[in-house]
Amino acid sequence: MTVFQKIAELVGALRLAFGAVLGVAPGLVLATGAHAAVPTFPADVASTGPLAASDDTAIRPFRATIPQAALDDLRKRLRATRLPDAETVADRSQGAQLEQLRKLLQYWGDGYDWRKGEAKLNALPQFMTKIDGVDIHFIHVRSRHKNALPIIISHGWPGSVFEQIKLIGPLTDPTKYGGRAEDAFDVVIPSLPGFGFSSRPTEAGWGSERIGRAWDVLMKRLGYARYFAQGGDWGAAVVEAMGRQAPAGLLGIHTNLPATIPPEIGPALGGGPIPPGLSAQELSTVEALRGFLKDGNLAYVTMMNARPQAVGYALTDSPAGLAGWMLVHPGFALWSYGDDPDQSPTKDDVLDDFSLYWLTNTSASAARIYWEHRSLSLISSAALRTSEISVPVGITVFPEEVYRPPESWAKRAFPKLVYFHEADQGGHFAAWEHPELFAAELRAAFKSLR
Repeated sequence: MTVFQKIAELVGALRLAFGAVLGVAPGLVLATGAHAAVPTFPADVASTGPLAASDDTAIRPFRATIPQAALDDLRKRLRATRLPDAETVADRSQGAQLEQLRKLLQYWGDGYDWRKGEAKLNALPQFMTKIDGVDIHFIHVRSRHKNALPIIISHGWPGSVFEQIKLIGPLTDPTKYGGRAEDAFDVVIPSLPGFGFSSRPTEAGWGSERIGRAWDVLMKRLGYARYFAQGGDWGAAVVEAMGRQAPAGLLGIHTNLPATIPPEIGPALGGGPIPPGLSAQELSTVEALRGFLKDGNLAYVTMMNARPQAVGYALTDSPAGLAGWMLVHPGFALWSYGDDPDQSPTKDDVLDDFSLYWLTNTSASAARIYWEHRSLSLISSAALRTSEISVPVGITVFPEEVYRPPESWAKRAFPKLVYFHEADQGGHFAAWEHPELFAAELRAAFKSLR
């Protein structure tokens, strides 16, 4: 048993504060044992330059090359989909609505072109490197501006690197987007272990602590002695772990899903009495969270926390099942399924993301990140031990996010809070939805730390 496995067992036994109430995060999908006809990872990708057994620190150029047979199989499965009857309500409270999902699946099978999504990735510098026994896929774009500082950005579930690639332009070349040359960043966007083109861990223990340490190894391996880290959703847990670890050179972290719920609030979210003395904003936040939980919005979290493998069988075998499961995520509550041509992410953007999970056969391995944190609440300050974070912290709150923490709680949770701002638009997938706004938030959050 490795040290990391022992740590994972210990964490699981502790059942940290209120994790059972909130599960994990309000936001995050799954797949394994593919059908024999589907080429499976790593046969369905190409990495230039073989990795020698004695050269585990090598950084290898990478291009995504999904075999046509895998795309043909996906289309065949979509066309053979057997759908259930329609929901008995006029909203999405029972899950993705049949007619909306039917149209999306039809487009996925007959109109969507994965090769365009693949080209988006291959237009960017991509790489692979092995860290702690796992091949990590990442995008790495250097700014043309002098003195650009590096930033590593982590996605969550059901996101992927597709969620953040629109940030690259505004961050690496801010002068084109209303910023200054001195605000430029070099951008590193890795795929979490078990997600996308990163390989699937074969042992337990790959939670946020281990990923955070891996990200520091990655940044040092790229030659960066000083850097920033950003994350939302599961990426938030990763960067908060990094903030506790405080590796040399980590200048600060930013998150758009901060762990700020105070310990005394946890029982109230489970139906207990609301503590006295709350401000109007704090009381409103508690009531909003109680309603959110009462409506069953974290039911999918409960299942992946407990039985990710069970969920993985269905999502690995059925692309329709995968889409229906992912669209349960509250981050998609206001998404128009492509009916609004001005809305981001577009229908193609979302299907790029869903297709990446399907074509890399990572639905089950991605779901296991919930199981790794099954005793924790992603938004509890006690569970994430935010008081131990010793690097500067920036927070942006987006108005359509499922959890919108009051600044008073943020200040309590993060003693090193240096930036807090409530944006005027955006939700759980804010980097996907409003990349220029999101990039401006990062420039502002880290301005005083450069």
